[in-house]
Amino acid sequence: MSFAADSDADFATNLAGLPAVDAIAAIELLDGERVVATIENRPGSAASVRVYARLAQCYGGIDRKAAEEGLRLYAEHAQDARQHPGKHPNIDRLLHLGDGSLSIRFVAA
Repeated sequence: MSFAADSDADFATNLAGLPAVDAIAAIELLDGERVVATIENRPGSAASVRVYARLAQCYGGIDRKAAEEGLRLYAEHAQDARQHPGKHPNIDRLLHLGDGSLSIRFVAA
């Protein structure tokens, strides 16, 4: 299943098109067996849980193609992350993935 963010849409519009993730408490990103990041489904990071859940649904994990799609979904926030490294760690992760990949594990609510 593929999903293409509207390249002209803003983040709020893209987010509105993503399914709810109420059954997810957190997403763990893994490099092999090692958890490299946890994104909790709470204010301040809930939107990232929705983005990463959608990427997992469409791509099975985070590889270069998924990262590019994620950056399109984040829209204007991706540009802000490029201009201010460290301000958006969940976007930074996509920007700096390179040729690697991460698997995703869902933590149920």
